[in-house]
Amino acid sequence: MKAVLFYRSAADALEKAPLHYPAHKAHVDAFHARGELLAVGPWADPREGSLAVFRSRAAAEDFVRADPFVLHGVVASHQIKEWDERLLK
Repeated sequence: MKAVLFYRSAADALEKAPLHYPAHKAHVDAFHARGELLAVGPWADPREGSLAVFRSRAAAEDFVRADPFVLHGVVASHQIKEWDERLLK
């Protein structure tokens, strides 16, 4: 079972994000290098937020707990949903 993390951007995210992006990117890279983060990216309009897919709910929860975007208010709220991935044949 994979986990999908949804972030909703704070109203002032476009102002705050550049300040905290280097630390956030390092956090993303660390989870990706460990194989825990499978995909990540903002919506077409980054003011709406972003989505990330993790190998497990525990990995998604660990990510949120220490993400500089969460810690510094770039993210207004988040939601984690478990996803039963199905591959089409």
